Amino acid sequence: MVRVYFVCRKCRVGAYPLDARAGVDGYASRQARRLMCLAGASWSFDRASEHLEELCGLKVSDNTIRKACQEEATAMACWQRESTEARVPFRKAEGDIEFSTDGTNVNTTGGWREMRVGIFSKRHRGEPADVTNWHCRDLPSPHVRLSFAAIETADRFRSRWSRWVSRLGIDDTSQITALGDGASWIWEGAAMHFAGHDGVLDIFHALEHVAETAKGLFGKHLDKASQWRDQAREALLVGGWPSMFDLLRATKRNVSRGRWAKHGRPLEKYLGKRKEQLDYPRRLAAGQSIGSGQVEGACKHMIGRRLKQTGARWRVRRVNRMACLCALIHADQWKTYWDSAA
Repeated sequence: MVRVYFVCRKCRVGAYPLDARAGVDGYASRQARRLMCLAGASWSFDRASEHLEELCGLKVSDNTIRKACQEEATAMACWQRESTEARVPFRKAEGDIEFSTDGTNVNTTGGWREMRVGIFSKRHRGEPADVTNWHCRDLPSPHVRLSFAAIETADRFRSRWSRWVSRLGIDDTSQITALGDGASWIWEGAAMHFAGHDGVLDIFHALEHVAETAKGLFGKHLDKASQWRDQAREALLVGGWPSMFDLLRATKRNVSRGRWAKHGRPLEKYLGKRKEQLDYPRRLAAGQSIGSGQVEGACKHMIGRRLKQTGARWRVRRVNRMACLCALIHADQWKTYWDSAA
């Protein structure tokens, strides 16, 4: 399709007269901008240009796609913060409220920087589980979620949490389950913004520390290390911190002082500081989640797949806009945004 440009002979003002009828705003129609943003969030801009021409015959340059993504991402961020339509699905949904957060490094023009990711979601409970079937249970996936991400300081990122609590209509923060790894910025923020919340140290993160401790305590005795690791896993899943503490006390009496000081005591200190976040037995019995895989998956697929491609180096403000665009897709708000903004 060729756009015809007309100029008034008298006032010399020019225009594309059919743009309004075709829904073209500036350099592209709303539908074309939607396609460009979806492609730009899925592939590098040059690949997005190639794929758009191959898939739907839309010929646009990589720079045009970049421009569309940057412009629309700004509007998306505003819509996500201020539009009632962006919050209605979360407010109406049933289920347990979960908040998970983590960080992943992104290459910028100033070097590698940590991009922090946060997800509010709601999830229905599954069937009760125990130590024998917790890893293979059919836990329902979150059915509604809101994602956000940015390269910014921990204090600035955490300041968003209370605002999102208000926007999403969460009147009682004690109903929030916060899930994350052992990073102190996460739990300091949860204590500050989610009064009375239920904190859960990601079980796989805890078990990684257990496995490393087992190797250190028993060295070349792989069978003993494996046996102790299994005992520790069962202790955490069956009895939480009290059972784990009993196992650590018993282990201390059976290993050398040097090994205990180097490997056992750090684990005891690490888990002891987080003992209230180790109530896995209660959550398994209630059919609730005990892992932060949701946000770890977002770091990998929402951020890493698009924003950590080989050779990519971003300006911080631009990568933050792209993160907003990717977060909207990840949160299943993509269609709602384009329908409401039409």
